[in-house]
Amino acid sequence: MLGTGDYQPGPIRITFLVLRPDGAVVERPHADLWLATNVDSPPLGRTTARLESITAPGADVNAQGSSVLYVSHIDVPRPGTYSILVRPTGSRAVAIDRIVVRSATKAPAVGSQATASATPTTASSGGQLQRITTHVPPDRDLLRYSVADSLAAHVPFVLAFASPAICLNRTCGPVVDVVEAVKRELHTRAVRFIHVEPFASNNPGLGFNRFARQWRLPSEPFVFLVGADGRIKAKFEGSVSVRELAGAVRSYLLQHA
Repeated sequence: MLGTGDYQPGPIRITFLVLRPDGAVVERPHADLWLATNVDSPPLGRTTARLESITAPGADVNAQGSSVLYVSHIDVPRPGTYSILVRPTGSRAVAIDRIVVRSATKAPAVGSQATASATPTTASSGGQLQRITTHVPPDRDLLRYSVADSLAAHVPFVLAFASPAICLNRTCGPVVDVVEAVKRELHTRAVRFIHVEPFASNNPGLGFNRFARQWRLPSEPFVFLVGADGRIKAKFEGSVSVRELAGAVRSYLLQHA
């Protein structure tokens, strides 16, 4: 079961779960992943996926979600449809799936200019936080700044489009809690952390709201790292671990703050 799907040629991040016939998640520390043009052709590449915890201390995991996810990185040479085969190390379980690599991602690409969305804040909501976050309790520290104000101030920021109260598949995780955990771990004022709900009226049945549409999101959650120059330095589709996100913030934002 894949947790990502918005790919373009070059280095890509693929996340996935391996499920047993009874639906239980296979949890081995690592898994081998092979990429090929089809199941009968020789592999174009091989990599090792790492089992990551996609939750955070004190966070509740949605009953239908998983607390772990395999994360892999591999280079894809060109657009097309590819087969992937994965096998957790030491396990007999094997999973085969297909991915579509387009000439460009639907979501904003790394290196592109961030969209100056006037995203909701505590101030703009008039203190009615239930309108702008489904997190319980409200994630006040992540609602302090808007994207537009942060770009105008030339301050690097982490932007998380996620809906804490809604989990649409088994690969979802408490992304807002992960962002909060990274904010606490890094304890820096050099980087802002922003949360935006992606659904209109916080209802997935109504589709994405104008902020998610402005950012051309094909799915949620999505986390973007934006530099002081207003350009996207890194992004994570789907769930992300504290380790992954903290490392990326250190590498792409703090070293250049």
